[in-house]
Amino acid sequence: MASEAKTLKLNYKRTFLIGFAFFGILLLWQVYDSWCPTFLTDIFARRMYHISSAQLKAGDPDKILNVQWIVGIIMACDNLAALILLPIFGNLSDRTRTPIGKRMPFILTGTMVSAIAFPFIPLFFHYNNVAGMVIIMSIVLIFMMMYRNPAVALMPDITPKPLRAKANGIINIMGYLGGAFATVLGIFLKLSDYINVEDEARKLWIIEIPFIVASLLMVISAFVLFAAIKENKLAEELKEEMDLGEKMAAIENPVDDDAPMPKANRNMLLFILLAEFLWFMADNAIGTYIGNYVIYYLNSVSSATMILTIAGGAASVLGFAIAGSVADRIGRKWTICTGLFVTVAGMIVMCFVAPTGNVTGPNGEFSFPSILFIVWAIKGFGMALVHNCSFPMVVELCSSRRIGRFTGYYYAASMSAQTITPVLLGLVFKVTLLWRALPVYSTILFAFSLLVFMAFVKNIKAKKVGNLHGLEALDGD
Repeated sequence: MASEAKTLKLNYKRTFLIGFAFFGILLLWQVYDSWCPTFLTDIFARRMYHISSAQLKAGDPDKILNVQWIVGIIMACDNLAALILLPIFGNLSDRTRTPIGKRMPFILTGTMVSAIAFPFIPLFFHYNNVAGMVIIMSIVLIFMMMYRNPAVALMPDITPKPLRAKANGIINIMGYLGGAFATVLGIFLKLSDYINVEDEARKLWIIEIPFIVASLLMVISAFVLFAAIKENKLAEELKEEMDLGEKMAAIENPVDDDAPMPKANRNMLLFILLAEFLWFMADNAIGTYIGNYVIYYLNSVSSATMILTIAGGAASVLGFAIAGSVADRIGRKWTICTGLFVTVAGMIVMCFVAPTGNVTGPNGEFSFPSILFIVWAIKGFGMALVHNCSFPMVVELCSSRRIGRFTGYYYAASMSAQTITPVLLGLVFKVTLLWRALPVYSTILFAFSLLVFMAFVKNIKAKKVGNLHGLEALDGD
């Protein structure tokens, strides 16, 4: 077995290039999640109360909470479509055979349509066109689902099973670099500078530029991926390594696509997906409503949300960088449990955060509670450990012929959570009229996901494998 271990070595250069798929995904989602819930809040405030959300915030702030359930429904409808489409595109890409590969046609088509449509979201919002805005949001989401599942499946397609945790950390770091581009734009082009002014003073370019830049960078990242990764060629070259990876997988029973899934493997899959469902319920609640939480509850400038994202992203990069090595030592289960425990600890602190009351902004905004930067860093680090190991655990349970399908299972769990949680939390806001419900809600769900994972998921370590180091890691394809 010692000789076998030396034959599996992670190629860092190729893994970074695959990461351009994640770069495009997180770039677009960071802009989408940071801007769209506030667009919806403002546009429905106009429809329901005939004034902007900025005027409503000053006159009757509880009504802002009262429209969050509608915002949640719109965001959930998008995720419901994703819940249906992700497994479909995963299965289709598994069965697709073209001269450029089985994943690349979906990646390129999804990228081009999404990139063309994306800048129309702020345009329709600016002109108060609810129907146009929601339709464009749906088009973007549908074609990003065409992109997302095949793009995510590309890494395990050409990475042997024991190396996938480290590879997943690298491509997630690339994804966070994509999110960082969007975050920097949000610092300089403040959404609150658009929202918190009278209608005639609103400048379209403030909200349009981030969407245009995101589209351009997403197209560039997709073409870098296309130029660098030749799917069919790599599939042939790596066949021996992939077969060896199957023998060294961290699973209780060997995978056989021609036989029923063993009970132990099936139970492992179901409990991983249940825990994933719960932590995505928690995390998506924070992601969906944090922009509104900062603007309408903390009454701070929207750029603070972007700095939060930078703090969380920097800590996430650290988490992704070390998660693979940590998993090699203690196993993927305990790496995920550690991440969830750290996240719960940070969220408990957030439950006690309140507006400062210190006016510092030009439009009467309060100073931002600095403790939240620490909370976000803690959460970012913890969830990096979780996300780094959870996806490899799912695709560990299938052969290379079904990676798209099992990627679909992974995203079905996450998207069903993201379908339910905006509506459920929106209703909680409507009943409680308390913004503090946001961190309490997420804390409870994170804690339940930790309990499920600790109690029901087994810790099975992969056999030891070798890794390239230093300049050697950058050689070859």
